[in-house]
Amino acid sequence: MSKSYDFLKECGTFFISTINEGYPATRPFGAVMELNDELYISTANTKDVYSQLIKNPLIHIVALKSGTRDWIRINGKAIEIHDLDIKQMMLDACPVLTKRFDSKSCEHFALFKISEMVSALNSGGVFVDLTQRPVARF
Repeated sequence: MSKSYDFLKECGTFFISTINEGYPATRPFGAVMELNDELYISTANTKDVYSQLIKNPLIHIVALKSGTRDWIRINGKAIEIHDLDIKQMMLDACPVLTKRFDSKSCEHFALFKISEMVSALNSGGVFVDLTQRPVARF
């Protein structure tokens, strides 16, 4: 997992796609945390991305490393996490989030764990399976 996390952190910005009424919806994200070999992302429960993930938890993450042709593709399911201790860890790992969420118990602070994750890195035109699972090709 750390290779996926490290790559996303190095890229800074990554793009998350969800399903919106049968069509893909993609937007940039920047906050990510790794805990116990699992990735976490956050958003506000007032945003469309939140509603889309609740309705259909399938998620697709893509990032391109600046100045290279190396990119990562991550597929999985986003599972909402309500544990306040983990929310605090996310705020500590990504201090920029405190501009939006004043505390771990902020009513709009939503946290998702990426489960059933499949991650592949394309480096030099070669896919490297980072999760030791079949790489989804789509």
